[in-house]
Amino acid sequence: MDWLKERIVKEGVVLSDQVLILDALLTHQVDPALIMDMGREFARRFRDQGVTKVITLESSGISVAFAAALELGVPMVFARRKKTLLADPDALCERVPSFTKGIVTDIMVSRQYIRDNDRVLFIDDIIANGDAARGLIKIISRAGAELVGLGVVIEKSFQAGARTLREQNVRVESLVTISSLEDGHIHFD
Repeated sequence: MDWLKERIVKEGVVLSDQVLILDALLTHQVDPALIMDMGREFARRFRDQGVTKVITLESSGISVAFAAALELGVPMVFARRKKTLLADPDALCERVPSFTKGIVTDIMVSRQYIRDNDRVLFIDDIIANGDAARGLIKIISRAGAELVGLGVVIEKSFQAGARTLREQNVRVESLVTISSLEDGHIHFD
């Protein structure tokens, strides 16, 4: 994944030893060709798992999840972070803290889009503490669906999120792992 590391170094902004801003790459602007490359890579890694749905969280994971779903030929579902007037009153919900936003939000998925016969691939942009990921995994479980794995664009290994999920026997596949943001520099594993 050297091509992705190069883009992260070139376009990422280290805000602190905990926070990396990727607005130019993943969270505000996206490069469609790069997103498709990431989607193809996740599809390659999980193609043999019988995936029937790809799921992600609103909003930064949507582009990569879409690309993976397109490559796998399956629908993509995203968990909403805000209730609307048209929201399914019977949606599966979890309350989760957001590391980057510094707030607690509800995430929700309509029961009609995730079923007990689904084999779900969860795609996320960045995993830090893993709170949102654990919340969405609970929703998948409550729907009776099977989680086949979690594909993460960037894993921050100096935070516990991915490690704790692996300890719970969740298959976590990261395209890039960052071991540190110390001294304003991005250090990869």
